[in-house]
Amino acid sequence: MRLHAIALAAIMAATVVTSAGAEEVVTIGHSAPLTGPQAPNGKDNENGARLAIDELNKTGVMVAGKKVTFKLDSEDDQADPKVGVQIAQKLVDSGVVAVVGPYNSGVAIPASRVYNAGNVPILPVASNPDLTKQGFKNIFRIGASDLQLGGTMGQFAARTLKAKTAAVIDDRTAYGQGVAEQFIKMAKENGIQIVDQEFTNSAATDFLGILTTIKAKNPDVIFFGGYAAQGAPMAKQMRQRGIRAKLLGGDGICSADMGKVAGDAASIVYCAQGGISLDKTPAGREFLQKYKAAYKTDTQVYGVNYYDGIKMLADVMVKAGTTTDKAKLIAQLAKESYKGVAGTYSFDANGDLQGAPTTVYEIRNGLPVPYAQ
Repeated sequence: MRLHAIALAAIMAATVVTSAGAEEVVTIGHSAPLTGPQAPNGKDNENGARLAIDELNKTGVMVAGKKVTFKLDSEDDQADPKVGVQIAQKLVDSGVVAVVGPYNSGVAIPASRVYNAGNVPILPVASNPDLTKQGFKNIFRIGASDLQLGGTMGQFAARTLKAKTAAVIDDRTAYGQGVAEQFIKMAKENGIQIVDQEFTNSAATDFLGILTTIKAKNPDVIFFGGYAAQGAPMAKQMRQRGIRAKLLGGDGICSADMGKVAGDAASIVYCAQGGISLDKTPAGREFLQKYKAAYKTDTQVYGVNYYDGIKMLADVMVKAGTTTDKAKLIAQLAKESYKGVAGTYSFDANGDLQGAPTTVYEIRNGLPVPYAQ
């Protein structure tokens, strides 16, 4: 009987070891501004990623016969290129299998060189076209590019708002400059005259001097290349200066935070986001409900893309049959066609999102809603 008990204990121990050996912990990195003026966007991205990870861990994912538990290593890059590079090296050294982010183009471009050297696949929403022109094979942009965002607003200004003249302000970040340049290009192609071009910085809150100069030019629209932290006070100060122009921008100002801070002045804002309007599809409405239930707040801009990005990475691991072979993960991402909540994700040779749809929004009752003619 004693020998039987010992044998049974040995079998049970072997079973535990086998079971434990069949489980694997996979860490995915996240880089975004989690403090400072852009923290609402960074936290939104993090929330979307965590929501996906929670769901994956509840339902269970099997890769090459092993159950996978996902974890997120979320790091605050402070929207600072130098910090972003340090974060990139930290994530690479810690052995993350992939990274969602960075959020800012100014961070993503220098940080991408570190991730490329480490052969770590990254899924940024950073929109500057230069990011994917570097020839790196590890970059897969999960949002629209400046070409799509700025171009959409250039067409909208001319064809829908019937603007004849425009002034442009950008915050001198890689994102702000990139989206402004694409707006100018498309606006000119559609017959809009650029009557003034001004510059600010990503920490500014006083735009009265710039707006006084612009008011004298009397443009039909003002395009701002930058983020809501500057766009919101700019909209309020446009009202104070009695400027009649509409304020246009890309995804950087297309958020709930923009409406919250700008208040009534947000009614002059039109902006472009990548993807379709979430409230137009059953999957989108379900995501909005799940997000609100989990975080007691509305999503900003890219939470859904980070949610989709994490789910896509899990799909890629299953198809590639590995969680650790980064070369195989990159190869699978390059041929992936993943149907997410915000749309279908597939990538061209540069790593840009193919056929990325864009939607024009206006701020109504504090929230971005699709513009309806």
